[in-house]
Amino acid sequence: MRRNVSRVLDEYLVASARGGDTGAFAMLFERWNPRLTAHAWRLLGHADDAREAAQAGWAEIAQGLRRLRDERAFPAWAYRIVSRRCARAIARAVRERGTLGDEPSCPAADPGERIAAAEVRAAVRALPPDQRAAVALFYFEELSVGEVAVALDVPVGTVKTRLMHARRKLRAALEGDQT
Repeated sequence: MRRNVSRVLDEYLVASARGGDTGAFAMLFERWNPRLTAHAWRLLGHADDAREAAQAGWAEIAQGLRRLRDERAFPAWAYRIVSRRCARAIARAVRERGTLGDEPSCPAADPGERIAAAEVRAAVRALPPDQRAAVALFYFEELSVGEVAVALDVPVGTVKTRLMHARRKLRAALEGDQT
């Protein structure tokens, strides 16, 4: 199977950054920060909290990158780190009995989206956070079910179940069946 050129570049950047190349780490950050921030937003539903979780995730990524032995594992590993940061933010908010924000606003929204794409994004945003995260990682970020399982720190079967329920809900929402 031929690997995607983008994945090969990411693997090269991870290997170079792991070796101490700060320029490679900066490029890795540029390529992955929007994705990790969008993932955090999908989990938290608030742009400021998402940026904060992604930033904290990057600090952990920078510290742990030397211990990552397989460059191909970087996407799932990085998503998992940010997912854990989001889980901590949610737990902290629950403890403080605060909220994570009133109206979510996606930092990566494209004002020129076609109506159909906007409808799909709205339907995805309406999913519960665990299903929304699984859908986004599997379909938008093109991770395998196994990689999504690692990123979300859940069993493969759980990912499959979340995707099944999410597909059912998305189909109902997009076809106008609200049952």
